[in-house]
Parts: sequence; structure tokens; C-alpha cells
Amino acid sequence: MHAYVFPALFALFVWWFSTGAIIFLNNLPARTFAYSVLGASALLAACLLGLHAVAGQATMRAAYASFCFGLFAWGWQEMTFYMGYITGPRRAACEQGCSGFRHFIHAIETCLYHELAIIAAAAAMVALTWHQPNQIGTWTFLVLWWMHQSAKLNVFFGVRNLSEEFLPVHLEYLKRFLKTGPMNLFFPVSITVSMVITTMLWEHAAQAPTPFARASDTFLATMMTLAILEHWFLVVPLPAAKLWHWGLASRKPEQPCLHDHAVIGKSIDAAALAAALSACTVKQAA
Repeated sequence: MHAYVFPALFALFVWWFSTGAIIFLNNLPARTFAYSVLGASALLAACLLGLHAVAGQATMRAAYASFCFGLFAWGWQEMTFYMGYITGPRRAACEQGCSGFRHFIHAIETCLYHELAIIAAAAAMVALTWHQPNQIGTWTFLVLWWMHQSAKLNVFFGVRNLSEEFLPVHLEYLKRFLKTGPMNLFFPVSITVSMVITTMLWEHAAQAPTPFARASDTFLATMMTLAILEHWFLVVPLPAAKLWHWGLASRKPEQPCLHDHAVIGKSIDAAALAAALSACTVKQAA
């Protein structure tokens, strides 16, 4: 039993902690982003080299290492998008009344470069591990890509829980591409596909002939199970976002709106104060 439990718990913890850590970094002041992306880029390079190094090894240590390499490589994709480095040609919300296919194209434009970067990274991983026995990292990355794409389409078409509080301030415009609704027609399709794949992976893990194969299938089955849970969290009335609320500890409260109004000596002019309070009210209502 430990051949399945340990890899599953390891995958669950690393996925949960790394997600929260990325949320924490994404909500730090913008002046820290360059350092975060530089560090993440160095980690991405190490992950790609690591995937190539362990691709020919079918051992338990190589299985755990390959899984981490694939997961951390995905973290670079998330950080560069949410920090605003690799997004898309559109960096503004749609105007009121924009809907239908035109609205969908605008949504694609907000993340086009991000999606192309994912395709490039996936192609690099496939090339680095081609025809090798250890494909865990590559498949982990592809599973995370599926989770990402499916969840993105669901929040665009409409779900109950958007978890939009995790969006950094500089990506507020993306909220216009999220839709609140009880459920959408794509949701049962995405859930069904995910459940079929997950069932097959767990069955394959149960029949795996070697510890390496069991760990490999368990890692992937666990990630697909988490994908299903994430999808259900989008529609059921549960505060699932609290799992990563600690990641928002880095977000500073909004500064007062008085910095751009008249200050006389060390005291604020009464007329300027009234104007500032009025401006704050307008901003909060907007």
C-alpha cells in the first residue's frame, strides 16, 4: 500500500505548497517580480536539464525527481503570466456589451503568448525525454496543462466559484473575462473526460509490475484526481479557496487616495481633503 500512498501524499503536498508559494510571490510588490522571474527561469533551466538527466533512469529516486521537475517547470509558466511578463497582446478588459465569439477571441488575446510559451516548453520536454523510460515529468506537465486549459474554459463559460481574489492587482482586467453561473455545458464534458483518464491511470497503477511504474502512474493519477476536485470546487458552494489563503498574506492593503491631493505643510487642506474623500468614493464605486 505504501507504494501508492507515499507518492500520492508527496504529489498532493508539493502541488498544494507550490501553488500557495506562487500566489504569495505573485502578490508581492511589483518591484520584486524581476527577481522572482529570474529565479524561476534559473529553476526552469535546471528542471529541463534534470528531466534529460533522469529520462533514462527507471528508479524510485528518478521518479520523484522527474515529477518535481515537471511540476516546477509548470510553475515558471504560472509566474511569468500572473506577474505580467508573458501574457498576450491584449492587456485591457472588453468594453461593455462585448459578447459571443468576439469576446472569446479577446479572451484568447489576453493569454496568447502564455499559451505559446506552454507549447514551446512542452515540445522541449518531449524532445528531451523522447523514447526514454522516465516520462513522468513530461506527463506531469501535460496533465497540469490540461487542468489549466479546462479550468480556464470553465470560468470563461460560467461557474459558481471564480476565486477571483487570487488575481493580482495588475491583472484586474481579466475579471471581465470570468463569468459567474451555476454551471456551463462544457463542465460535464471536462469532468467526464478527466474521470475516464483518472480511472484508467489508477487501474494502470494497480497493475504496474515495478515500483517505478507504480510510482509513475500514482503521480499522474493523483494529479488527475486533483484536477477533478479543482473542477468540482468551481461549482459546489464550498470555500475551497481557503486552502491557499495563506498565499495572499503578501498582498498589501490599498493605499489611501490622498497622495495626489494638496498638502499644506504637514496638514491637509480641508477643501483638498473633501476632494480626496470624494475621489475615493468614486473609485470604490467604479
